Amino acid sequence: MTPTIAMVAGEASGDLLAAHLIRAIRAHLPKARFYGIGGPKMHAEGFDALWPSELLSVNGYTEAIGRYSALAGIRRKLLKDIRRTRPDVFIGVDAPDFNLWLEGKVKADGIPAIHFVSPSIWAWRGRRIKGIARSVTHMLCLFPFEMPIYERAGIPATYVGHPLADELPMEPNQQATRERLDLPADATIVALLPGSRQSEVSNLADCFIATAEVIAHRRPGTIFLVPLATRETRDIFAEVLYRRGSADDMSIRLLFGHAVDAMIASDVVLVASGTACLEAALLKRPMVISYRMGRWQYRLIKRMAYLPWVGLPNILLNELVVPELLQDDAAPELMADAIEKWLDDADGCVALAERFTALHHELRQGTASRAARVILPYLRDSASARETETP
Repeated sequence: MTPTIAMVAGEASGDLLAAHLIRAIRAHLPKARFYGIGGPKMHAEGFDALWPSELLSVNGYTEAIGRYSALAGIRRKLLKDIRRTRPDVFIGVDAPDFNLWLEGKVKADGIPAIHFVSPSIWAWRGRRIKGIARSVTHMLCLFPFEMPIYERAGIPATYVGHPLADELPMEPNQQATRERLDLPADATIVALLPGSRQSEVSNLADCFIATAEVIAHRRPGTIFLVPLATRETRDIFAEVLYRRGSADDMSIRLLFGHAVDAMIASDVVLVASGTACLEAALLKRPMVISYRMGRWQYRLIKRMAYLPWVGLPNILLNELVVPELLQDDAAPELMADAIEKWLDDADGCVALAERFTALHHELRQGTASRAARVILPYLRDSASARETETP
């Protein structure tokens, strides 16, 4: 009997994570069928996408509320299909607000529900642990500090490491990357990463460009690299750059993608809070973390937060090792000061790189293979149960 796995992955990061997992499971079960909600990378691995993962991409409460009815309708249709086809396992990849409800339903129907990427209950909304216990058969955690939370709650969980730690080089080659990007070997280079979503770039482009203007005035000849994920985000950033009229007064290069190359080539990274912060840490780059969102939304999230930091490097190291300038503190002069502090502190940059290297080793666990080894017994148990039920 062909093993069947239903999956839901949200956004580009979930699509990539799920694609690696599909490949790792297929190494053991080449004929396994995967279907549900996914993106192009999953499709390339043979995934049957009933809906594209882009539908699950929302930013903040306002957008989520506006699209709730449509998303709830898709979720109900997928649940109906799962109940009809009875897959051996359901795997929800990230997207907890969408997946946990679905996982609870399929678990109640006797289908193992695996959740890949723990929700950030250590940062906020910790009460969700009770709902997770009802919904999830097994939790796959990307960070080691998450395990005790699930152990205390009696939820089966396994630390599998972070996939970025497997992908990114332990010793990035800055000089070779600069040559590949046709950049001067001895230039001062700052990478600006204002986010991957259109709303993030809209909120951050102006202050990031203004920060670059301050640095360019103080340090003529500085080169700024701005990797942007999509044509839409590039257009947003370019429009703000044109409106400010500063492009001719400083050396700034907009890139299609190439975020990793931009960070490796840089001396310092100015980065929007999110996964890119962890990428910068794994690439051993000094950074300044910044973020802006709607004022009422920021107040709500800040009130609900448990930790004094938002950046993953600080959270993982349990210390403010890189500065965070958020909301009203995300001011050009302050961000320029923080960037220049790294540029003037060679010893501090070396010490930071050593801490990030230790973190990289801790997170490099062969994530997809470890996750597949957790999932395979559930598939075999489900197949055995089906054979027992077959008259």
